Amino acid sequence: MRPAEPAAEPATEPAAEPATDETIRTTPRSAMRCVRLLLGCGSAAELLGTVLDEGPGWITGEGSALYLVDAGGMLRLTASHGLPDWAHERYGVVDPAGDLPAAMALRLRRPYLMSPEHTSVDYPNRNTGMGTGMVAVVTLPMVVDEQPVGVLALALAHRGTVPRRDLDVLETIGDACAHRLAHLLDHADVRTLKLPAPDGAAAAHPLVSLAVRASGHGAFERDLVTGESYWDEAAFRLAGRPVAPDGEAPELERVVHPEDLPDVQAALAEALAAGGRYRIGYRMLRRGGRATPVEESGEVMLDVHGRPVRIAGLLSEVRRPEAAAAGPAGARTALLLSLTRALSRAVTVREVTTAVTDVARPAFGAASIVLDLVDEGRLLPVSHTVYGGPRRAELTRLADLSEGVMRDALTRSAPLFSEPAGPKPGGAPAAWAVLPLVASGRQVGSCLITFATERAFSREDRTLYSAFAGILAQSLERARLFDTQHHRAGELQRAMLPRTLPALPGIASAARYLPSTEGMQIGGDWYDLLRLPDGRIGLVIGDVQGHNAEATAVMGQLRSGLRAYATDGHDPAAALERTSRLLAGLDTDLFATCLFLTLDPADGTLTAARAGHPPPVRITGDAEAVELALPGGPPLGVEPGQPYPLAVEHLGVGETLLAYTDGLVEDREEDYDESVQRMLGGLELWARQAGPGRIGSAAALERLADLLTLNVTERRSRPDDVALLLLHRAPSLPDSLHTNSTHPGS
Repeated sequence: MRPAEPAAEPATEPAAEPATDETIRTTPRSAMRCVRLLLGCGSAAELLGTVLDEGPGWITGEGSALYLVDAGGMLRLTASHGLPDWAHERYGVVDPAGDLPAAMALRLRRPYLMSPEHTSVDYPNRNTGMGTGMVAVVTLPMVVDEQPVGVLALALAHRGTVPRRDLDVLETIGDACAHRLAHLLDHADVRTLKLPAPDGAAAAHPLVSLAVRASGHGAFERDLVTGESYWDEAAFRLAGRPVAPDGEAPELERVVHPEDLPDVQAALAEALAAGGRYRIGYRMLRRGGRATPVEESGEVMLDVHGRPVRIAGLLSEVRRPEAAAAGPAGARTALLLSLTRALSRAVTVREVTTAVTDVARPAFGAASIVLDLVDEGRLLPVSHTVYGGPRRAELTRLADLSEGVMRDALTRSAPLFSEPAGPKPGGAPAAWAVLPLVASGRQVGSCLITFATERAFSREDRTLYSAFAGILAQSLERARLFDTQHHRAGELQRAMLPRTLPALPGIASAARYLPSTEGMQIGGDWYDLLRLPDGRIGLVIGDVQGHNAEATAVMGQLRSGLRAYATDGHDPAAALERTSRLLAGLDTDLFATCLFLTLDPADGTLTAARAGHPPPVRITGDAEAVELALPGGPPLGVEPGQPYPLAVEHLGVGETLLAYTDGLVEDREEDYDESVQRMLGGLELWARQAGPGRIGSAAALERLADLLTLNVTERRSRPDDVALLLLHRAPSLPDSLHTNSTHPGS
């Protein structure tokens, strides 16, 4: 994170203005639930994920981080969400004596707030652009009994000021994180706070409770991002193996009895697909060939996107093992059923590759999985749905190395498996399997599965992987069909929206459209900017019910009809009445909301009518944002014979008008009216930042459109599509400002 400008102030006497009834209200129930869950977390990553998942909705998540004080007294980045790679490299270690916000918070022992005015310049890095604006960043010191534990940095969605009550909630969350981390560290008897770390495997992963060690159980952790696994000393003793210097655990197939391995893989696949707690019993191989019955009790931890990132749990010896419920053949069948269930939930190709990465890869104990799909007779790699960094580079290298053998396996329609003593080209994995993907007699692609250590593939193993290839091929074939249909629907919607906005003398404009992230990811929102025959300007924005191809088709018909009525000279009220009758006569049960207004650029006269649509917002020259009090009528198609009231308003020189659909402000975690007030505060902040005389520039409007949509894209999901249209009136504009633009595919 960047240091604050000298004007930034600590939050003890916050620069925030006094809270009013229009400022954001925190839901105490949500905050209290978050605190209760924090007190049960087991790691820094889980703490940060809980804050983002269960905390107030105005904690956006993107750009949030948790730092812990290491043995040298430095702040070390331990968990993060939405931070780019350069931020990890540059701010992975922070000097507490420096002037970065994290250091300032820890040194001052109080929250340090960077207001939206400062983040618009400094966050995340002035060298990469002007930042996000309209986003506040707070760094919270985590201190227990005067001992520093770390710093929690959170990005907030406050577009205006941050009320004192929200700061109180943040301090409570920071205190809960601090006490939980201190408890975990204390009970591990390992302090990273200016104390030397102990030797041995336990030092690598110290967050093991005192109760675990007292019981003699072994503790383990598997990092599903890197593929690394760790044991504590008790786990190594249980397996009869010497403690590894770095605590790295042996691979699963070297520990689990071969007859039990399919059972373990099947249970892991189920746990990885569902997340949460699980329990597995199996025989653990000790040195010398003796097998010890053990029980593995663990939990699959998910990130904020619902993807499994970590497994942690206990290993305990079982004195009286229960009889196995099924033999190896039944276990392999169970594994295939688990993988089938995981793949059946995947809709798109990206979701299929995510399931392969998150479920199949760790269940098989594989190091990597690479997918190539057939495209016009050629094998092309799929974008790997893995976590970034070295693993992505490794998959790219493997894809290049294996191109020939993957093409050969597909041509022969026969899987290929490496042999333990066979030749290996330079850089090849220790063991691998290449599976042709064929569905309904058609070649779909090839799949490469690699392993970190040598292994011999038994006949049962080869049958298992071949069956998995058939399931994967069917899933990819279905997903590609969905992607194709979705792409065509998206093209249809883009074709129905304006490619550009008309250049209008004395007017600057900007527009954005964002599709929904759910279902078909298309919808019925639209906008239009019209040059009317009498010299006036027409502004239209509407929202057809639904998020599917039918909504898109109806939207196209309404846009064409309303455009025709407007250019025929009908005023907004008459045009909406005719469009309502048009929709009622279509073969559909859908309805639509719409706003249509006209502007006389000579004197600023606005005439408007509204059919159940949110009113537009006027941004005045003195940086006030107010909703226009326009009377409205029912949505289009609901009461086709009812007239709409016509209202007259005024847009002065230097003023800006915003029209939008409800997806811009609607948030499941916040009251709609509060969301609107939040947006109005952000618009006023933007107007103050832009300054008099610069509000109406094309660049300023484009930046405002980006900022408004940025706050939407930072949400975890977008159930509704979003459209907005900005229009600014100026007496005259240079030629460079007459290039009005739109981004229908933003």
